Amino acid sequence: MIKTDAFNYVNVLQKAADASWYRNDVLANNLANVDTPNYKRKDVQFETYLITSLTGGDSLDSNIANADLDELQPTTYVDQSNLSYRLDGNNVDINTESAELAKNQLRYYTLLDSMSQEFERLKTAMSKT
Repeated sequence: MIKTDAFNYVNVLQKAADASWYRNDVLANNLANVDTPNYKRKDVQFETYLITSLTGGDSLDSNIANADLDELQPTTYVDQSNLSYRLDGNNVDINTESAELAKNQLRYYTLLDSMSQEFERLKTAMSKT
């Protein structure tokens, strides 16, 4: 994390990318346990924390500048722990996990692209002075 106001957006994007990377590991673990009896699918909660952190202020700029990034951490939870798709108690569906993994990979690469664009904007702004 870069400790200057010029990089506020980059820092928030980095936190989101880190959460996406973490979700990738959790989804891959779900896929690895697709045949494990009584295994329950896990997922990551982050987006609602991010939205809560970035809403309610005067502007998005001020919300991002005032966001406590140290407190903005993803958490893991067991999804639909009382449901099972199979007789062995497992609730992992390989098609759902594969789709979620693909969606998460798109999110991750979009976040990386957004960080690159933000650095380009900063580079352009610095070269104009």
